[in-house]
Amino acid sequence: MTGDITVFSGSAHPAFAAEMCDILGVELSPSRTTRFSNDCLQVQLRANCRRRDVFVVQPLVPPVQENLMELFLMLDAARGASAQHITAVIPHFAYARSDKKDAPRISIGARLVADQLATAGADRVVTMALHSEQVHGFFSVPVDHLSAIKELAAHFAGRDLSNTVVVSPDFGNVKVAGYFARQLGVPVAAGSKRRQGDDTVVIDAIVGDVRGKDVIVLDDEIATAGSIVELLSCLRREEVSSVAIACTHGLFTGPAVERLRDQPDVTEVVCTNTVPLPPERRVPNLAVRSVAPLFAEAVRRVHLGESISSLFSDEVTIG
Repeated sequence: MTGDITVFSGSAHPAFAAEMCDILGVELSPSRTTRFSNDCLQVQLRANCRRRDVFVVQPLVPPVQENLMELFLMLDAARGASAQHITAVIPHFAYARSDKKDAPRISIGARLVADQLATAGADRVVTMALHSEQVHGFFSVPVDHLSAIKELAAHFAGRDLSNTVVVSPDFGNVKVAGYFARQLGVPVAAGSKRRQGDDTVVIDAIVGDVRGKDVIVLDDEIATAGSIVELLSCLRREEVSSVAIACTHGLFTGPAVERLRDQPDVTEVVCTNTVPLPPERRVPNLAVRSVAPLFAEAVRRVHLGESISSLFSDEVTIG
């Protein structure tokens, strides 16, 4: 059933690709990336691609530009090797946050990268949690936009949630937070957030009843944890009972680990494995949920031409 599938992994997260392949029952095909003396990269795919369904797995994680260029080269190599169909599997699409012109003369990186993926040879993209709905529309090729919400909700299932409320850091994520809250059967609230820079936010108030509650903060991505720390300060003023944090993409870059280590009222942090997490970027009380089975099932269905809509809810398109 998966005999005509060939899966390659870039350098960003080979463990994720290997887990996908174990589930699919196929071998991870080898490739070689070479760096020349002038700093240019060259990729060689070391398995037959002719008339095969090729999947290239590469999340866009730091160093993002290196990993993105490697992905472009791998897609181009597969096209040049006469692959029948080429899918870019991008568990984390870093440029998704560059989705609008919110200042004069700035680039929209998400749209540019989407265009370049198609130019490089991608016939399809499989990804997760694109941050905003409009990013999906930037692609000229089909996009399967998976959601980790059910996997994150499963982490909290079976607990006593009678005093629990889900809190979104801002109104932009409240639709996803609402779906997450419905999965758990609890109410939802949201922070009133204003961003003043990449790492500077102000949360004026919490819209919803959180006083004395056990809070689960849900975000799509945690990078430097600036928004989370600001939200935690606001929640303390509301005298919440406890705080757990859940997100799809746990990047934990820059001062994030130190910031979250300094939050004694945070009982746990839950993320997925869309990005690699070396020991130095693992925050205290961290639980990592694997979404490799979800991606593997998406790959299987793409290969067989089956519907993929049941892998994400009709109620929510991001998260």
